Amino acid sequence: MLAEVEREARERMEAAVASLQVDLASIRTGRASPALLERIKVDYYGTQTPLQQLAGISVPEPTQLMIRPWDRSTLSMIERAILASDLGLTPNNDGMVIRLNIPPLTEERRRELARIVAKRVEEGRVAVRNIRRDALNDLKDMQNEKMITEDEFFEGRDRLQKLTDEYIKRMDEIGEQKQAEIMQV
Repeated sequence: MLAEVEREARERMEAAVASLQVDLASIRTGRASPALLERIKVDYYGTQTPLQQLAGISVPEPTQLMIRPWDRSTLSMIERAILASDLGLTPNNDGMVIRLNIPPLTEERRRELARIVAKRVEEGRVAVRNIRRDALNDLKDMQNEKMITEDEFFEGRDRLQKLTDEYIKRMDEIGEQKQAEIMQV
């Protein structure tokens, strides 16, 4: 019983960490990365379609992304989607591909992005704590239904706290790495 609650909590916390990593990958640093474009949705004939389904994305240079649409008629749609996004990048369309030049970040923009990273890491911590709360409620219900003893409840609670601390520490490390990456000139 306890192992099942702990396993479920671990899986959910692992998913929260993975979600944070994906979320932080979309925050731009000074380098070009196809992950920057993962959240971009293109209005493809009335349907919001992920950019990756409409085009190939490559990194020809460290500060440039190249988007090669499968269908050239989507070039203008992709361009509009990029302009409408919060990336702050201007697409260069040559009729065949779209090039995105990643300019160096200003000090002010770096600090702003670092604050965004800190906010997202805090949201991740809250998610992990909510998972702990749910697991504790499951343990309390088991104790009330006499499925586990009081000692088992306290042991389970302590193991859940250690698990929570471990995942919060991982999130903090991921956030610190991303902030260091952003602040690197």
